[in-house]
Amino acid sequence: MKNGRSLVELAGELERQQESKRDFLADTRSLSMTHGGDLEITNGDRESFNTSDHCHGQIGARLNIPKRYYDKMREEAPDLLAHNVNTWFQRNPERRMVRTLDGRARAFLSDRYRPLDNFDLATAVLPRLSDSGCEVKSAQLTESRLYIQAVTEKITGEIRRGDVVQAGLVVSNSEIGAGSVRVEPMLYRLACLNGMICADQGMRKYHVGRANRGIELEGAAEFFKDSTRELDDRAFWAKVCDVVEATLNLDGFNTLIEKMRAAAEQRIEANPVKAVEVLSNKMTFTEGEQGSVLRHLIEGGDLSQWGLANAVTRAASDLEDYDRAVEFERIGGNVIELPRTEWESIAKAS
Repeated sequence: MKNGRSLVELAGELERQQESKRDFLADTRSLSMTHGGDLEITNGDRESFNTSDHCHGQIGARLNIPKRYYDKMREEAPDLLAHNVNTWFQRNPERRMVRTLDGRARAFLSDRYRPLDNFDLATAVLPRLSDSGCEVKSAQLTESRLYIQAVTEKITGEIRRGDVVQAGLVVSNSEIGAGSVRVEPMLYRLACLNGMICADQGMRKYHVGRANRGIELEGAAEFFKDSTRELDDRAFWAKVCDVVEATLNLDGFNTLIEKMRAAAEQRIEANPVKAVEVLSNKMTFTEGEQGSVLRHLIEGGDLSQWGLANAVTRAASDLEDYDRAVEFERIGGNVIELPRTEWESIAKAS
């Protein structure tokens, strides 16, 4: 499992961001892109925001500008990009939500997007995890998502004799439309201190709600949650906390344990190098990621489906990018869930 921030560091940054972030509901005719790529919002006064790569991608996708062409204009002809974007903002007007942080436009979203903020998630979930006897093993706030990975010593089991795992979960959220609120079961392996996310068993909740029509727009207006939305959000976070508690249950853990034990009996029958290559192609690993998985598979000495899954989750710790590291923990879980025919294509690769 990849190291992240301490809870004190996480809380401090969440509080800072909560004070700095601003959201706008805007008619696109009140928006414009400068030749430098900044996004200007007319909100009484005109305010300019540096535009993140993610926000650029959302603007291009919404305006149906092919990504390769959008990126080419951004790199080689920013004046042409501004002309294209501004033309379509004016010609096909619509209401959008623009999310900003630290003077930067970070998301260009539907006016039906429901802001479910990381600060509120952490405020709701962390006390419930503590009350459930969980320890946060890793937490991080990346540009796109918040992650909280926690484990409990109260629920443990063995895959093989001496190979002990504990029950855990991963709670995550994106404020910029990069994914849903997710609560996913995780197994924490004590032998290597790695987490394996069992994504198929998790909960997802997308940031979609009623259109934000409470503000009459003639241009753009800064968005603030009204009392009704605040009550709705409190009810939502209470449900998320219920899911957190339900995820940490013995029956679900035992079901996962049985899957892992079955995987430990499935051998790589042919060439482990080829097995990793086939898996790499299936999961679109980079060359470096493939090499890391192979190294950990050989070092672990467990040439089984369980061993391969653990090689993937161990490789997560080698990755610099925290988002990608968590994705590797999910891929480790996906290896366990592979249909028999797909597993055989890996196990018998030569």
